Amino acid sequence: MYLFALLGNELTKLLHLPISGSIVGLFLVLALLHLKILKLSYVELGASFLMSEMLLFFIPSAVAIIQYKDEILQHGSQFLIVILLSTITVMIVTGLVAQYSIRRLANKKGEIER
Repeated sequence: MYLFALLGNELTKLLHLPISGSIVGLFLVLALLHLKILKLSYVELGASFLMSEMLLFFIPSAVAIIQYKDEILQHGSQFLIVILLSTITVMIVTGLVAQYSIRRLANKKGEIER
């Protein structure tokens, strides 16, 4: 997974892309998995490790918030509204995409007739 992140960073620099190299790396993994060039078993162990330790990746961000105490006290309600709205939006979009994907997969298998 780390190698794909590095490759994504290099591609981002080389092609002057306006997105993070790690995101490009994830799209590379997705494309290779979809094309069956990369087997799921090759990335499964690393991905499951990263998922199990995901909380550790948020600790630096949480600690860094302490630096912005005055801004949080002054604009805390606005931050809370943005966090709530973005969380609700992510939940709705994720649910809709999941439903669409399930229906599409079921249609391909012939389980649902229109």
